[in-house]
Amino acid sequence: MRVLIADDHAVFRRGLRETLAEALSKLTFGEAKTAQETLECVRRQDWEIVILDISMPGKSGLDILDDLKRLRPKLPVLFLSMYPEEQYARRALKAGAAGYLTKESVPEELKMAVRRVLAGGRYVSANLAERLACDLREGADTPIHELLSDREFQVLR
Repeated sequence: MRVLIADDHAVFRRGLRETLAEALSKLTFGEAKTAQETLECVRRQDWEIVILDISMPGKSGLDILDDLKRLRPKLPVLFLSMYPEEQYARRALKAGAAGYLTKESVPEELKMAVRRVLAGGRYVSANLAERLACDLREGADTPIHELLSDREFQVLR
């Protein structure tokens, strides 16, 4: 199985590769450190999953997600970001991401998320799942930043 890790920090990419390799056998890895490299890797090869950071040189991860979905609509993308779930997870999931984790997550949660996405599922943390369930109740207030377009949210940030 081929895993593309798209993050601009080399030490983080290496740690992520080692963490996943010890948990999941028969993985091969590719790496990209910019938005452009990520798109080129996806154009050139087939991947079973892309693990993508939000903050990338060139374009944001959300912008890259749009491009990736145009190139390969069925390619699962798991966001792994330093940004809190409250800010980006819903937006990423609505845009077609298979899951969202923060870099504060423990390695076991990351491994579980990757396994679930590779099996064709989606992944959200227990905290995010609870927030989403609460939002479904009648009359729940939607956070104001959720009502903004992607561009409006980018300007706000």
